Amino acid sequence: MAGLVRDRRPEDLDAVASALVEVHRVDGYPVEGVDDPHAWLNPPGLLHAWVAVVGDHVVGHALTTTAQPGVAAVDAWVAHGGDPATTIVGGRLFVAPAGRGHRLGLLLARTMTDWAAHHCLDLVGDVMTKDSAAIAAYERLGWQRIGTAMHDTGHGTQVPAYLYVSPAPLH
Repeated sequence: MAGLVRDRRPEDLDAVASALVEVHRVDGYPVEGVDDPHAWLNPPGLLHAWVAVVGDHVVGHALTTTAQPGVAAVDAWVAHGGDPATTIVGGRLFVAPAGRGHRLGLLLARTMTDWAAHHCLDLVGDVMTKDSAAIAAYERLGWQRIGTAMHDTGHGTQVPAYLYVSPAPLH
């Protein structure tokens, strides 16, 4: 059965939160934990969110937000000459074990990338260096590495991350 990506609906939130908790248990993503998955899935500045579905089961997620102050990928992009007024952040992308093997991570990343390009926005994000599948997916889509940073886990530790920008939209 093939999977698909569609806009996230309010009624998807419980299933997405459950998938997130499972991904954290299996993969350690997100590194800051999932004490409040509903809040993590609805960050400040939320612009758009998508879910990956196999059959009638929500198994993955991605979203975009406005550029918030102090986001390392935004700062790196602006330092490379990017315009903060047209920069947004992508992320919170994951696929639960039940949805793997359908290329849904790549499809979610492509959907997010295409959405930003359609709206003439520069999309940036970070990927923990330990997440090789995510790095491969973003790079396959033409995202460019623009720096590195240490990501604060919120638990007194930091983990290394690569900073990326999506392919340039046609402004």
